[in-house]
Amino acid sequence: MTAPPRRGQPGGEAGAPTPAPAVRLRLLNRWQAETLREDLADLYVESSHAQAGQEYRGREAFLRRLTGDIRRAGFALLIAEDSAFAGCAYGFPVPREGTWWRGFDGVLPQSVEQLTASGHVFAITEIVVHPHTDEQDLARRLQQRLLADHHASLGATLVDQADVPAYDAFRSWGWQDIGAIRRPSDPTVLRPRAPVLLRAMVLPLGPRTIARPDGLAHENRTQRPD
Repeated sequence: MTAPPRRGQPGGEAGAPTPAPAVRLRLLNRWQAETLREDLADLYVESSHAQAGQEYRGREAFLRRLTGDIRRAGFALLIAEDSAFAGCAYGFPVPREGTWWRGFDGVLPQSVEQLTASGHVFAITEIVVHPHTDEQDLARRLQQRLLADHHASLGATLVDQADVPAYDAFRSWGWQDIGAIRRPSDPTVLRPRAPVLLRAMVLPLGPRTIARPDGLAHENRTQRPD
């Protein structure tokens, strides 16, 4: 698979701007994601706000995360593209045994625990959107499509507590903060930092009823097989 060319300056006849092509979403399988690893890493670097000289470190960290997630059962990656890659989002179903929530501070909400055990939770582990994309709501569209394609009743993600812009963005998209999780820092680096404090966030997708005003319930039709 060949990646679309990088985004250039718009232009047309007599210098007139050309209409922006529509951003389309495409689901990739594990093999396709492996093939596009380097292009996705380039997209990540172009979309990040890394300080000068930190781009390489950020790129390598992204590749480690992507490689690790590709190996997980049920991994799925959604790509957004127009004339070039505009964004991507990927993740995997949360294991029923609840290992995703390891390190949770306190007691996990019962509804979240039940949905996890029934196989209705899908974790979104990365969302990347190119800063020059013309679709302002692309990040929300990516996450909604990824969760819908997997018939999830609950979306889950972890956000670094120090990353205030990312945290605020998820809150604006309707995600709920259910508590803190402590995770070891990257074990592949020579001098790992202290454990990272993350915010555990969920996006309820079930119907809101009097009994379940938070939407933390699942529909039988979306029951995942054993």
